[in-house]
Amino acid sequence: MRLILIYFIKFYWVLKSKEKPPCCIFRKSCSHYVYDKTYKEGFISGLKALKFRISNCKYGFELFINPINKKTYMILPNKEIINEGEIAKRLLE
Repeated sequence: MRLILIYFIKFYWVLKSKEKPPCCIFRKSCSHYVYDKTYKEGFISGLKALKFRISNCKYGFELFINPINKKTYMILPNKEIINEGEIAKRLLE
């Protein structure tokens, strides 16, 4: 099962347009994140990562700058907070 998900992601990479700019809100793209989780931790972990990214990507996030340390954070739709190291660079500019 693990290999099926890995090959599906690789197939997606082949079909994905190279000209279209990335639209992921995370620094590591969703497909690369799921691929890494699946490769390192197995099929179930990969599916959980996929579910997490699908439910939290694109819409419903908020960026805010902490006034104390001046760092940018993102509140995801599930109310999880991630730091600027995980946020796409295009959103920080």
